[in-house]
Amino acid sequence: MNQSISVKRKYYGMLLKTLMLLSAGLVALLVVMLIAYVLLKGIPNITWQFLSTKPGYISKNIGILPDILNTVYIILATLLVVLPLGVGAAVYLTEYASNKRVVNLIEYAAETLSGIPSIIYGLVGMLLFSNSFGTCLMAGALTLVIMNLPTVMRTTQESLKTVPLSYREGAFGLGAGKWRVIRTVVLPGCVDGVITGCILSVGRIIGESAALLFTAGFAHAVNGVLDGLASPGATLTVALYVYAKEQGEFGVAFAIAAILMVLAVLINLSATGVQKRFEKRRSL
Repeated sequence: MNQSISVKRKYYGMLLKTLMLLSAGLVALLVVMLIAYVLLKGIPNITWQFLSTKPGYISKNIGILPDILNTVYIILATLLVVLPLGVGAAVYLTEYASNKRVVNLIEYAAETLSGIPSIIYGLVGMLLFSNSFGTCLMAGALTLVIMNLPTVMRTTQESLKTVPLSYREGAFGLGAGKWRVIRTVVLPGCVDGVITGCILSVGRIIGESAALLFTAGFAHAVNGVLDGLASPGATLTVALYVYAKEQGEFGVAFAIAAILMVLAVLINLSATGVQKRFEKRRSL
């Protein structure tokens, strides 16, 4: 009896292992096929002229330099606002807040915000920021601040919780104040989480289009940083939508998609590299 049960368990385990391997292989195959399809369709359309010029309405030349610059501007503007807010909120909730009910309520609200569809953020950003500043990159950046604030706050919180309590107690025992302990002991010990949250936010900013359609506009003009933030502009994802949906330029759309895919891979590799580097430093 026991032998038959063990045989059944053995075959049951083999069946589950086979199903897991098939599932993993199917997912990997889909990812590889998607990446290969986009790259094969997009890379032949990428040229230096394509990357370094702006669209010409007379010569019908297509270039994405304005879209690249707008993407860089909106990343910088979003990070400049969301990092102090997210890190500051995480530090307060983890190190200063004493009312656990309020902390739990704020954490629940942050998790809820993470699950809201981006199109809703776009509508809210249009009503709040576009009506105040006009349709411009700054309105889009402020909308993305609201979208990425929960990510930065939660990743920083989890990193703060990983800093051993003994580090804080040792610093307090040496006579350091609360803020000095946070600034010199706690934050340096969780800087990997802050950087990881920053990199993940960059990835979401680069890949966002729905919210920016309502707030940032569609313009393809080359501007400086300040002028660009005060003017309408299309990021790479918005430009991909415009070229594919509005103009039917699928070759250009696949070229932009290939660029975005390469950027996404680089961002993920950067996040993994940063995490491994700090884990190695901690183990030394």
